[in-house]
Amino acid sequence: MTRILIVIVICCTTLLSHAQTVLVRDAQNLQPLELVTIFTPSSTISTVTNVNGKSTFEEFKDKDSIYFRLIGYENQLLSYHQIQKQNWEVLLEPSELSLDEVIVSATKWKQGRRETPSKVSILKPKDVTFLNPQTAADLIANTGDVYIQKSQLGGGSPMIRGFATNRVLITVDGVRMNNAIFRSGNLQNVISLDPFATNRAEVIFGPGSVIYGSDAIGGVMGFYTFEPILSHNSKQLIKVRANTRYSSANNEATGHIDFNLGFNKWASFTSFTHSNFGDLRMGSHGPDEYLRPEYIVTRNGVDEIIQNNNPQIQTPSAYNQLNLMQKFKYVPNNQWQINYGFHYSESSKVDRYDRLILYENDTLSNAEWYYGPQVWIMNSLNIQHTATTKAYDHFHIIASYQHFKESRHNRSLNSTSIKHRTEKVDAFSLNIDFEKNHGNGNRLFYGIEAIGNFIDSKGIKENIITNEHSPTSSRYPDGSTWFSMAGYGNYLYKITQKTSLQGGLRYNYIVLNAEFNNDFYDFPFNEANLNTGALTGSLGLIHNPNENIQLSSSISTGFRAPNIDDTGKIFDSEAGSVVVPNPDLKPEYAINYEAGAAFIVAKKVKLDIAAYYTWLTNAMVRRDYQLNGQDSIMYDGELSQVQAIQNAAHARVYGIQLGMEFKWKSGISASTRFNYQKGREELDDGSYSPLRHAAPWFGITHLSYEKKKMKVDFNLQYNGEVPYSQMPDSEIGKDYMYAIDKNGNPYSPGWTTINLKSQYQLNSILMATASIENILDERYKTYSSGIVAPGRNIILSLILSL
Repeated sequence: MTRILIVIVICCTTLLSHAQTVLVRDAQNLQPLELVTIFTPSSTISTVTNVNGKSTFEEFKDKDSIYFRLIGYENQLLSYHQIQKQNWEVLLEPSELSLDEVIVSATKWKQGRRETPSKVSILKPKDVTFLNPQTAADLIANTGDVYIQKSQLGGGSPMIRGFATNRVLITVDGVRMNNAIFRSGNLQNVISLDPFATNRAEVIFGPGSVIYGSDAIGGVMGFYTFEPILSHNSKQLIKVRANTRYSSANNEATGHIDFNLGFNKWASFTSFTHSNFGDLRMGSHGPDEYLRPEYIVTRNGVDEIIQNNNPQIQTPSAYNQLNLMQKFKYVPNNQWQINYGFHYSESSKVDRYDRLILYENDTLSNAEWYYGPQVWIMNSLNIQHTATTKAYDHFHIIASYQHFKESRHNRSLNSTSIKHRTEKVDAFSLNIDFEKNHGNGNRLFYGIEAIGNFIDSKGIKENIITNEHSPTSSRYPDGSTWFSMAGYGNYLYKITQKTSLQGGLRYNYIVLNAEFNNDFYDFPFNEANLNTGALTGSLGLIHNPNENIQLSSSISTGFRAPNIDDTGKIFDSEAGSVVVPNPDLKPEYAINYEAGAAFIVAKKVKLDIAAYYTWLTNAMVRRDYQLNGQDSIMYDGELSQVQAIQNAAHARVYGIQLGMEFKWKSGISASTRFNYQKGREELDDGSYSPLRHAAPWFGITHLSYEKKKMKVDFNLQYNGEVPYSQMPDSEIGKDYMYAIDKNGNPYSPGWTTINLKSQYQLNSILMATASIENILDERYKTYSSGIVAPGRNIILSLILSL
């Protein structure tokens, strides 16, 4: 009997030994790390971790030198017994200064920066925590490579390489956010995203249509929210994080809490954020044209113009926002992973500040102009599978449903009627993506995509005295639909160990249907139908002479198919103009040439540069138009110039992006990001104008000190002037938004702000941040913005982590 027990014990010990695994995680966010190479230099023993960060480990028994290596992380050398003492868990620290960073957005799969020919900006989890931004728009601006325009406090429209709005793409956890009513005017959809639930952000510059399809002309902004964390053992993993934030410029009060509950095979992550923003105060030193001397208040149906006691307060601009996120993760084994995510965002009404400062005959023009509560809901299901087959090594399916609700409400001064126009979009998408390793570093990425958008659009006119309601024209054709179907392939080929070639193709087929209601307008057509295809491609060459140098060049094409906003919209683009539907639109195409280089010198200095040239053809632009032979019609009681979106132009943009980073062991570091771009829009009639969304040169310079529990960052943010001679035609007519030069013409002044941010780890669970932005209290606007930027702004925040 004793012998039998001994045999059983030996067998069990042997089985346990052979079942021994090691878990590798990110030291900052504890997420499991896939594709970590584990090896010993003295033998041929090596392995890699799976999608759950695990790998078998019995072959390394009693080894003294075991290396853990992953792109974007510091290498770690440990002995077998050290790992055993750590309960078979290894934590890797992200690299501070390296050309080896992991990128997801470029191909939808983890890929090294050295394998990516495109220019990429990354905000890592550590960066996001330190920046502690007010909105997601402010977060992405901190890359130093994305320019943000704001028409109102509850806004933020990114400009990338001369393109913006529906020519740049937003993704959330791999799901396309752009929908069929994304407009060419400035967008505020990005503020629906919760910066406190965002773990990481990436910006891929230049056309990304091979991977993402329509709209990805200027670039792709990928936001990645926090994921549930498994415990990977028998104990529950409970993590709680709470954050409070206050900023003085608009009396912001933000509260955030998130909660992670992890077990061995499943985990849950819950996030809640509520923000309340008061009216924004501008700076004291700058153009008097930006001041707010008066505003309108309505009492008992009567409009009154009120003198502003403090013209630096931008009344009304206050709003509030609620964000919820719930995620579940289930990992039944090493091959399968199932993720479900729910996002909910709702704002209060947001006053369109740039419309409320508009004057007509020396009197404020609009008594009310606001966006109704903006609602965004997303449900997504992500199923991942890992297996070595002839067709793939990894695949994932992402099925999503999004619901968007937005509305516009406007009433002229002393009018008794207010127009309410409400839009709802139900957006469905299905993506199936595959990755196949072909040995020697060669990899194939391919997949299919299907998207459907269904639009509900209503218009109501209300009498503010009697509360009577009557129908009015809607902004879009009610019941219109937009569909996209596509297939793509992208291949990474290792020519040599130092040189790679990456190329891809995508074919998209777009179907649009819209029926017009002639109850309010006499359209010469009843419907718009679009059936069109688009073929796009990319080819990039990457050469890495050594670990400190990367050279790249690429050519890529992008496209934007007409959407419902282009073909069916009816709205007042500006005072005295109305945009009407145009059913004869075609896709626009861009071709982009790019060359880049990055160097690390003496392990202390990193330099990078990217130069690009983009040519946009068949560009959809707003131009004068005729409806039934008439160039003007009555719209909302005003005779207005008829305009329509037309394929009537082409555009060119060229520029450079520069970056420098310095790091010393003393904890001192410095960095600079600088962007210069020029754009020109050329009409088919031979006339031309500077491109509206080509921002002036801009940049940010940091000087930081980080040691143990403390980090301090001193930075300068700066922006060049746009003189009257370089103002786009579309902006010259908005002189009420700009400063006035010595000749009486509108222009956008350059500006510089001085800012200081600090962070201190009080103890193991408490972290405090304190910042002073715009220390000199400058009064300035970012180019094309309706609202003035914050004046001197004190920001305080306390973060609790358990």
